[in-house]
Amino acid sequence: MAVTATLPETMVPRPYLVDRVTADVSDTFTLVLKPQYGTEQFAFRPGQFNMLYLYGVGEVPISISGDPNDPQRLVHTVRALGTVTAAMQKLKRGSVVGVRGPFGSSWPIDQAEGADIVIIAGGVGLAPLRPAIYAILARRERYGRFVILYGARSPKDILFSRQLERWRSRLDTFVDVTVDRATGAWHGNVGVVTGLIGHGGFDADHTVAMICGPELMIRYGVLTLIDRGVRTNNIYVSMERNMKCAVGFCGHCQWGGNFVCRDGPVFSFDQIADIFQVREL
Repeated sequence: MAVTATLPETMVPRPYLVDRVTADVSDTFTLVLKPQYGTEQFAFRPGQFNMLYLYGVGEVPISISGDPNDPQRLVHTVRALGTVTAAMQKLKRGSVVGVRGPFGSSWPIDQAEGADIVIIAGGVGLAPLRPAIYAILARRERYGRFVILYGARSPKDILFSRQLERWRSRLDTFVDVTVDRATGAWHGNVGVVTGLIGHGGFDADHTVAMICGPELMIRYGVLTLIDRGVRTNNIYVSMERNMKCAVGFCGHCQWGGNFVCRDGPVFSFDQIADIFQVREL
């Protein structure tokens, strides 16, 4: 008698329809998905990711960049770097995308209540942090000072520029943006985003920091925060390294004793301080 193997539910993509594809900056786009069947909602925690499967092309891990308080829409902001993401950039309304998830650890939104919050993002690293920003602003009264620091390569590479301006206009939120190279009519900050950390006015003894971006930026961001007195167990980083399967089977994302897809992608710095010092591990 033949035995039929059954895949775990976490390995089976669910079909979602493309509702909208929007161009953000030259190499980055946002994909808005909705369930193919019924009124299914998609609950997730800020910082988690999905595996997105494009039929006949392949599968990639992408952080969720939408609002956790809006479970009717599943939003991913994607940088077009390889075959799968380049094909996703060309999708049209009504196209089908397979979704597995959500997977992984999350930003410490609940644990951080009562503290000052500092968010440091570089480039497309703002996308995995955007759900945390949504969640904090939705219950703003539960937190102390709220600081958002963002760096981009140039003014034309600033992600979610209109949203950053809306957040900046709030009296209860401090937003500062910098670029590596000033072009056109840019009159703002020029330099690395870690140079903005001194602008935040937060209380280091009572601060929770969340960082996402290029590895070098994360490294200097962590060191700068520590120099200012923020404790390592209150600094959280997202390390999306080489994830392939999302469940720790394939081993591509093993990082020291951790599998990033299973144990991360969000880690408190005290969890990973030893291996983080080893470049390109």
